[in-house]
Order: sequence, then C-alpha cells, then structure tokens
Amino acid sequence: MRDGVDVPGRALRLLVFDRVPWPRPDILHKARRGRFGGGAYDDAQTRARIAQAFGRLIRREDDRGVFVMLDAAAPSRLFTGLPPGVELKRVSLVEAIETTKAHLAD
Repeated sequence: MRDGVDVPGRALRLLVFDRVPWPRPDILHKARRGRFGGGAYDDAQTRARIAQAFGRLIRREDDRGVFVMLDAAAPSRLFTGLPPGVELKRVSLVEAIETTKAHLAD
C-alpha cells in the first residue's frame, strides 16, 4: 500500500495495518542500523512507512478516511510523523469498528 499505489478520492477511505511495519532485519538493514543509531533508526524507518501509508489515504484537503492499526503493542512514538491535527485513539476492536462505520457513514 505504501509503495506506490495511487487510489484517489473516495475510492480509498479505509486503511488497516495488522501490525507495525517494522523494517525487516536483513543484512543491509543490520548494517544501516549499526551505522545510524540502532533502535532510533528502526523507529525513523517505521515512522516514515506509517506516514507514507497515511499520505496514500489522505492526499488532498477534501479527502476523508480512517487509518486503523490493529497492533495493540504499537508505541505512540511511531505516530509522531503524522500531520498535525490527526486524532489518535486507542480503542478496542469493537470500538474501532463502530467508530469507523460512523465516520465513513457521514
């Protein structure tokens, strides 16, 4: 989703991640992580991935949508890359479904 898909306007209104998109620990990642700050490098990469995916959902001022992260262990610090004014809520799955339905029905 975050790697080049362009779905403009009302065609994309819901984006759901089942887990935090942490970098894959391949040999290149391990080398970069060692050179650029360990866990801080992982956080920066993850924040960028989340922000890019969010940017696919909300591209223009009149776009509306819901971004859902199902990973209950997702640290709040990973969402600091989202635009100002984005409302973050930690809710149960049932509450997420109800809130999403209500938001998209408007």
